[in-house]
Amino acid sequence: MTDCIDASLITALVERWRPETSTFHMPVGEVTITLEDVATLSGLPIDGEAVIVDVPDREWSETCTRLLGHAPNDLSGGVVKLSWLREHFNNLPPNASAEITGQFARAYALSLIGFMLFPDRTGATVHLQYLLLLENWRTAGGYAWGAAVLAYLYREMGRSVLHLTQSSSTEVDLGGWVALLQLWAWERFPLIAPRHTVTDEPITADASPCGARWLPAMTRQHGDQLFSYKLFFDELETIVWLPYWERDMQFRGSVPQSDTFRAVVPLICFSIVMWHRPDR
Repeated sequence: MTDCIDASLITALVERWRPETSTFHMPVGEVTITLEDVATLSGLPIDGEAVIVDVPDREWSETCTRLLGHAPNDLSGGVVKLSWLREHFNNLPPNASAEITGQFARAYALSLIGFMLFPDRTGATVHLQYLLLLENWRTAGGYAWGAAVLAYLYREMGRSVLHLTQSSSTEVDLGGWVALLQLWAWERFPLIAPRHTVTDEPITADASPCGARWLPAMTRQHGDQLFSYKLFFDELETIVWLPYWERDMQFRGSVPQSDTFRAVVPLICFSIVMWHRPDR
């Protein structure tokens, strides 16, 4: 985990995650991160086409070359290193053609996908399956990226729980958008949230997503507070069930209201299929 992530908080949360229900079990009941949280905190679309495309047996080097212009020599299993993307697509050449500009744009988006939205537990690589979704910019924004992020995070938390139960390790090795989980915790449990945020002004429809108000807090480093967080959750008496409504009604205008917020639906990210169960 990066320095901006409170590893102790994430560990304390994951220890309470139950894969069979996709919820955190707290003394006051079950609670989970939902599609509403993802849409409100990140601004990612939760409605749209499922994040999945036909990935037939293919030469990934060929795909990479077609969409990015070239491919790494050590490409294996359709996985590229984020360091390779940074090295080869850091600066757009002057007077670049539309084709080259598109290649650099895809490389940048793929880097964000691998670093932020769907990082593996190493945080160092990204699969080229996501690149296939970026082939056509007209359709790339029509995918339910937020739903896929949640599916991936659910799966990763389940894996971490299994790792904790099968080993003597007390450290969580977690992939997925962990920062989003941390923002969710700060919204739901204000007693453990940083006191200073971006602004106390109302968030308008033209502003950044709700999660942006926590950006200053995401730059600080966190010490080892695992025992304190465990004690906090052991003695938890209240949860903020409607954090976004209670703080700022104006923000609702920047995230289209969706029946999906409360829908029991499958969350899809390629081969990962998890259930969204806000009804629990």
